[in-house]
Amino acid sequence: MSSRSLSRSRWRLLFEEHPDAIAAGVCAVLVLIGWLSLDRGWLGVSLLILTAAYAIGGYESTREGLNTLWREKELDVDLLMIVAALGAAILGLWRKEYYFIIDGAMLILIFAISGVLEGYAMSRTERSIQGLMSLTSDTARKLVDGQEQMVAVAELQIGDRVLVKPGELVPTDGIVTEGFSELNQAPITGESMPVEKTVGDEVFAGTINGNGALKLQIHQPPESSLIQRVIRLVEQAQTETPPSQQFIERFERGYAKAIVIIGMMLSTLPPFLLGWTWEDTVYRALIFLVVASPCALMAATMPALLSGIANGARHGILFKNAAQLEAIGQINAIAFDKTGTLTTGKPQVVRVMAVDKSSDKLLQVAAALESLSEHPIGDAIVHAAQKQGWEWTEAVNVRAQTGQGITGIVEGKIAVVGNAAFVRSQVDSCPDSLIEQSQKWEEEGKTVVWVAHAVGVASQNENRILGIIAVADTVRATAARSIVQLKRLGIEQIVMLTGDNERTAESIGWELGIDRVYAQLLPEAKLGVIRQLQQQYPSVAMVGDGINDAPALAQASVGIAMGTAGSDVALETADVILMADRLEKLEYAIRLSRRSGRIVKQNIVFALSFIVILLIANFTGNMTLPLGVLGHEGSTVLVILSGLRLLKD
Repeated sequence: MSSRSLSRSRWRLLFEEHPDAIAAGVCAVLVLIGWLSLDRGWLGVSLLILTAAYAIGGYESTREGLNTLWREKELDVDLLMIVAALGAAILGLWRKEYYFIIDGAMLILIFAISGVLEGYAMSRTERSIQGLMSLTSDTARKLVDGQEQMVAVAELQIGDRVLVKPGELVPTDGIVTEGFSELNQAPITGESMPVEKTVGDEVFAGTINGNGALKLQIHQPPESSLIQRVIRLVEQAQTETPPSQQFIERFERGYAKAIVIIGMMLSTLPPFLLGWTWEDTVYRALIFLVVASPCALMAATMPALLSGIANGARHGILFKNAAQLEAIGQINAIAFDKTGTLTTGKPQVVRVMAVDKSSDKLLQVAAALESLSEHPIGDAIVHAAQKQGWEWTEAVNVRAQTGQGITGIVEGKIAVVGNAAFVRSQVDSCPDSLIEQSQKWEEEGKTVVWVAHAVGVASQNENRILGIIAVADTVRATAARSIVQLKRLGIEQIVMLTGDNERTAESIGWELGIDRVYAQLLPEAKLGVIRQLQQQYPSVAMVGDGINDAPALAQASVGIAMGTAGSDVALETADVILMADRLEKLEYAIRLSRRSGRIVKQNIVFALSFIVILLIANFTGNMTLPLGVLGHEGSTVLVILSGLRLLKD
């Protein structure tokens, strides 16, 4: 490509990306030349140049104003500005005081520059949100017969195997089948520390691989990946208007009509009532149209709320729309689902008691049988044995008794794993200490697994109890602290909803400091509890993760889902998603909402106060048209910049 063609391409790109800024720049140059020409007495040249300045600087505002008038039958601020500028020009031609034309041109110029600054300020929020798009990779290293092939991510299918090299973006969600590495999940979940990933773990598109190579198996279509869902929801959030903005827009429509009516009265009555000259009357009426326009008021809400959405996304909190950012700060009561929300949702071995004081044999025998089981409790036992580095002989002749346990041959001897009744029915005796400890663990809400192993050969039934294993769905590490912080924020009532038995639920509720526990609930019963709370409190939030939580999430004033552990139904139903499954982010979300609300209120007070000050200055005779425009547009820019403060956190 020639240097001339390259230069043309750069200019074309510049015009496409910054049309408003270029128009404002050209307008500024023309206004300056027109002013200098008028100062030198070149009236014809000056009028020609200033006409061009009016046309170039005011084209976009005129187009938008006329479109609004034609399509919505409403007056907007853009049209008021153009009317004021043209009024100044007509007044200048009529009175042959041509510097009024300069005033009108300055009005258009300042309005155009303000529009550019507002656009760039708002684009900061847009870029912050759209930064999510850059987290997606277009290609992936697909493994075919052990060979790498670079393919488009969109072409990947369930079951495909993908290689992710050190330092690369993970192209799509998948399960690790080989390798170990630490992944930076901060762009997706907001977690500050890298997370270890190894065989069996799920990784997410958009996360950054560390020093190890990983082989993944695709378990869902690329378009269903977590990052793609986030992008779709954020795009949705940008298009929806919150209640506060809807109110201001309704107010603006009536306000604009009132401004026009009052402006017409001010342009006709003062000469008869106050003895003003017609020149002064029209000029003050034009300034009134400018300074009374509600530009700053219109900008009081959306920049702050969009900045809040972007801030939340950076911290792993996804608001589906600005209305929910407003609503979450107003909640009075919160209902938490237990499993997968307050707890990890994954059973873990929490206690072990062996007859011979050593848990080695106990875990090895249990893992030998449970490694062939698909039950979550079995997975927890196998994981515990692997974590301690134990190896075991593969069991044979394994038989599962539904709801009771599992039997098989381990090291040539009969082994039994299961509940107390099942295992104790196959042994001659059982230590009282085990029975006592088992009952205590069950009272605490834990599931107790009994393990027995024969002391003789497989053909002889000489089973002996090896010990008991307590398995429980463990409470999230940050759950208790999060509950305390929420109460400090003024949340009046915190309840827990679960389908689990009452004994387990009460144990966890007491441990976390929950105000009230509702146990053994079906999905419709959870919905009923939310409705009951809504009769007592103005705003109720529901935090859940499963399909059974979806009705309650939909009913709640604000539905909050756990993003990683949550089901697709829960994610679609919820209004707010905690991407990292970190409950402490709920406290941050509430604080963020309340802060954005304070900024909106500050902006509204500032905007209205500035309008009053400008109006007083106008009617005391100390205001020129350019100064009125500068004050009006300056206040608008300040309000927008105030709203963008949330981007800094």
